Amino acid sequence: MHALANPARFLRIAKPATSWLLGVGLVLTAMALVGGLTLSPPDYLQGETVRIMYVHVPSAWLGMAGWGGIAAASVSQLVWRHPLAAVAGRALAPCGAVFAAVCLLTGSIWGRPTWGTWWEWDGRLTSMLILFFLYLGYIALAASERERGTEGRMAALFGLVGAINLPIIHYSVLWWRTLHQVQSITLGGSSIHPDLAWPLRLSVLGFTCLFAAATLMLMRAELARLKVEARLRRSATQ
Repeated sequence: MHALANPARFLRIAKPATSWLLGVGLVLTAMALVGGLTLSPPDYLQGETVRIMYVHVPSAWLGMAGWGGIAAASVSQLVWRHPLAAVAGRALAPCGAVFAAVCLLTGSIWGRPTWGTWWEWDGRLTSMLILFFLYLGYIALAASERERGTEGRMAALFGLVGAINLPIIHYSVLWWRTLHQVQSITLGGSSIHPDLAWPLRLSVLGFTCLFAAATLMLMRAELARLKVEARLRRSATQ
C-alpha cells in the first residue's frame, strides 16, 4: 500500500487500470444482464420479478463494500497518515452512495409484488437507508473540511464510526424478525439454483469492476484538482 503513496506512481498504475476495469466491467455487466433477463428461467415462487436481483444484489454488496473501503482509508489516514487515504475516501463515498441508492430503489420495486408494499421498516431496509444517509453525511463533511483546507481527520473519524452499521446490515435478517429473506449466498455455499446463479456472479463481478473504475476516475480527478491548486498557490506567491 505504501508503494502507492507517491501520487505520480499511483497515477501511472491507475490510468491504465481505469480503462481495463471499465472495459471488463461493461462486458461482464452486459453479459450478466442479457443472461439474467433472457436466458435464466423465472423463479418458481417469485416468477419474473426475481430478475431484479441481478442489479439489486451487486448494488447492495457494493453499497456496503464502499463504506468498508472508507473505513480502511480512514485507518490508513489516522494511523499511517497515508497521503492518498483522504483522496480515496472522498472518491469512494459518491460511488458507494449511488449503489446504496440503487439497492434501496430496486429493493423497493422488488418488494412491491413480493411483500405487497413499497417500503417496510424492516431491519435490513432501515439499516441500509441509514447507510445511505451516512454516505451523504460523509460527503458533506469531507467537502467542508476540504474547503477549509484541513486534513480531513473528522471525516476519517466519521468513516470509522459509521462502519458500526455494516455488521448491523449484515446480521439484521438474523437478529430481528424481518420480511427480508435470509442470505442466499454464504461462505458455505449458495441456495440459488445454478441456472439463476451464473448471471448473478457475472453481475457482481461486472458491477465491482465498474465501481472500482469510477473510484479510480474520481481519485485521478481529485489529484488533478489538487495539482492545479498547488500551482495556483505557487503562482500567487511569486
